[in-house]
Amino acid sequence: MRILRLRDVIEKTGLARSTIYKYVDEGCFPRPVSLGGRSVGWVDAEVHEWIAQKVQSRDIQHHPMNRSAPH
Repeated sequence: MRILRLRDVIEKTGLARSTIYKYVDEGCFPRPVSLGGRSVGWVDAEVHEWIAQKVQSRDIQHHPMNRSAPH
């Protein structure tokens, strides 16, 4: 299991630090794991799954079968 530090999560997701913590507070992003003291990290597989869900959601929303016919 690999643990990502904040800078790695920012790089991997493209999100800002404040957005990551906002999403964590809202329950829509993986919670960090305490590494001792004030250090935290995120489980790489959980961050990867969050990104995969975003891609899947995008693909479902933009699939030709989900578009309304023009009137």
